[in-house]
Amino acid sequence: MTTIFEGTFERTLDTMLATYGKEAARGTRLEAWLFDDRESRKAAEQKLAAFGVEAKLRSAYKPLLHFFLEEIDLEAVKHIDIRYPQPQNCPANRFLLEAYPLAALVGDAEITFAGGSDQALTYDVALTFADGRTQTHAVFAPNRQHTDFIGETLLSPTGWIRLDDTSSKRRECHLETDYERLFTGAMRAIAEHGWGDSEPYFDELNIRATLPINDLRLPVGEEVVSLREALHEDFYFSLLEVFQKKSGRPLGDRGLKPGQIVPEIIFADSKPTIRVETRPLATADAEGESQPIDTAQAPLAVSQIHAELEKVGGQPFDAHSRAGRPVKARYHKGSDAAVMISGGQHPNETTGIVGALRAAQTLATLPGAHFTISPLENPDGYAVHQRLRADNPLHMHHAARYTALGDDLEYRAGTALNERAIRNEADALSGAELHVNLHGYPSHEWTRPLSGYVPRGFAMWTLPKGFFLIMRHHADWETRAEQLIEAVTARLAAVPGLLAYNNRQIALYETHAGETGFRIINGFPCMISVDDRHKAPLTLITEYPDETIYGDAFVAGHDAQRETVLAAYEAFQSMMAVA
Repeated sequence: MTTIFEGTFERTLDTMLATYGKEAARGTRLEAWLFDDRESRKAAEQKLAAFGVEAKLRSAYKPLLHFFLEEIDLEAVKHIDIRYPQPQNCPANRFLLEAYPLAALVGDAEITFAGGSDQALTYDVALTFADGRTQTHAVFAPNRQHTDFIGETLLSPTGWIRLDDTSSKRRECHLETDYERLFTGAMRAIAEHGWGDSEPYFDELNIRATLPINDLRLPVGEEVVSLREALHEDFYFSLLEVFQKKSGRPLGDRGLKPGQIVPEIIFADSKPTIRVETRPLATADAEGESQPIDTAQAPLAVSQIHAELEKVGGQPFDAHSRAGRPVKARYHKGSDAAVMISGGQHPNETTGIVGALRAAQTLATLPGAHFTISPLENPDGYAVHQRLRADNPLHMHHAARYTALGDDLEYRAGTALNERAIRNEADALSGAELHVNLHGYPSHEWTRPLSGYVPRGFAMWTLPKGFFLIMRHHADWETRAEQLIEAVTARLAAVPGLLAYNNRQIALYETHAGETGFRIINGFPCMISVDDRHKAPLTLITEYPDETIYGDAFVAGHDAQRETVLAAYEAFQSMMAVA
């Protein structure tokens, strides 16, 4: 193991208490925006008040949302009118996104949003109360323009301070917080380290940080305000970008193989700390109790995934991951037109793994059934997901998205295919012309607050928008692609509660982001496009908002995934019978 960077950071709240928590500061009025949870900020306000300092400590992260949560009695409000800032150097809807999911928290109050506030980086808020009173507020959203670690110019949330004291006029300026210093220090050390010139650059690059910041669960679906989760996301994708640039690849290149990047962002009631080091690849899998697969409440243990796969029967075949884990699959030969079924390409998207197994077990009982099933294509990523969930079960953990090589297995080329070989073997055995590839995406908001807020390259995934389908097809299969989507969505529309679930999420998405840009077919958002990359002429990709869901929500997710596979299989048989 090699240590790249480590440090302990004085907490910004403690620094403010040391500076202003004394008699000499009596009479000071202080307003600051910090990356801290509400409880910590309120406790510091009370300590400062004891020294005669009037302090208002606000959240630098999602300031409008926290303003309403902490300072407004929403039950007394009848109408809310918000004009949000639209700076030129960021997406036009960025500050509208940062207000999410406010529209779902206001109860019976009417809420409207419009772009173009009167002041820079400020929300203009007009409130009308049930008793006829009105109020206006200017809600500041501190940001700084900066150059990131790949040379891009961004506008990002930041700390800020305003002061009024007895000896001077009002002063205000940018305040670099502990949260920002920790991120910047670690990123700079990693970017400047000598990694050599060939991929992969390491086995595991581990970034372990402790932060005294609690998550805030919101009463809206799976929404959680989490600065710890946001730091994980910012570290992971910022480092992918740093290594993409180092390798000479374009930004967003999914074939990059830096190694396995694992940010572990843990709660600890102490000063923020961080340690960055290289480690050998982990090879063990987490243990877990077996669950009834039809009603599984959480992601399955690897041992159960393998056991459920054996129940499908048929011819076993496999590949191996970079860390040596088996990628297991089955070929169930029959007289039907063959279909390839896969899950776990991105193994933090967990409902597809269970849905694929459940569907395959059902298909295996049908006469003539002809399919391959590989339910967990990326076991190294799944191991990271299981490991990270132990500390933060409600975080998205995108570090588990790619393989131990650090790439997206679908984009791997060359001769050393590892996990990718499972699809080649499935194609060689079955000759399937339809691939049903089960995926998911975040069930709550996804942000990168220190890198422009909106996840670069993944803007369409920043908010949940229901269960939707992606259909990719060869150019001469367009008619059949349309027929398949029509049949699958018609069957999904009959799943109890699924359309209502979609409608709720889409409505909230459109309020805070704008139109989805998708075609709606039988109530389901769909994207259909020509794509000749895949050997199978038809590829149906599911996208269920499943990252971080458990219990009944998890069951509903793998129910939808299973139903999609069965609907696609049945529709494909009918289609090929008349072809």
